[in-house]
Amino acid sequence: MGTASPSTRLSCATHCGRGIQAAAALAWREWIRFVRQRNRVIGAAVQPVVFWLLFGAGLGPSFSLPGEATADVSYFQYFFPGTLLLILLFAAIFTTISIIEDRREGFLQSVLVAPLPRWSMVAGKLLGGTMIALVHAIPFLVLGLVTSGIFISVFQLFAVLLWLGLVGLQMVALGFSLAWRMSSVQGFHAIMNLLLMPMWLLSGAFFPVTTGPLRFVAIINPLSYSLSVLRRLFYLDATPAIRDMMIAGLPTMTLSICVTLIVTFLACVMAWILAKGRSTGEQP
Repeated sequence: MGTASPSTRLSCATHCGRGIQAAAALAWREWIRFVRQRNRVIGAAVQPVVFWLLFGAGLGPSFSLPGEATADVSYFQYFFPGTLLLILLFAAIFTTISIIEDRREGFLQSVLVAPLPRWSMVAGKLLGGTMIALVHAIPFLVLGLVTSGIFISVFQLFAVLLWLGLVGLQMVALGFSLAWRMSSVQGFHAIMNLLLMPMWLLSGAFFPVTTGPLRFVAIINPLSYSLSVLRRLFYLDATPAIRDMMIAGLPTMTLSICVTLIVTFLACVMAWILAKGRSTGEQP
């Protein structure tokens, strides 16, 4: 078998370099659009905080977990990891709406006909959306750690940030795949709320899902595995009684990491495959 000529290798390297530059430019464009829309920043960041405060104050007095250490765990602490997932979910929804807006404005068509690989456009959108999701989550993470009485080490904090980035990438990739086939913002909102909100509610973020028919739904729910790792990271140094209560009904650490990595990879591949085809509204 013959080997590729130097000119061919140089052409491939140049093509790849242009793709990386385009991905970085698109990711930066997502960030610029985000910081210039203050109402979007406030809406995506404040709404989950309001949920956390209202549900924590309203359900806290009547909330209890099975076990002997129930009095040592407040609903604010139980709901805190789930609220972080909710922030990532809202950020994914608001970020991937830009795909529909770019199509209406003609920018998406300009990117698609440019002499660039399709993966660069997908990578730019996913990286930009993940960065925005993390920026949403970090202030609430700091606020929750200060006010909820949860104490974590520097190692745990670093691990939590890495995990939030991975889960944010997963949600943005799922949002990208849905938005790519949608032609209206209203329809996209309806589908995202119909799909992602029940996924979040049935992940164990809002209430424990340990028995009954909902238990089966939680087992096949990817967010259950994302939440499992997040809860375990927060309560890594807690007493066994408290840790067991917080992760009641959730899968094991190893299984959760493996499932989340696989789902994230498949979501990114699905976004890339869909982007290789024709988008809704794209001219033949």
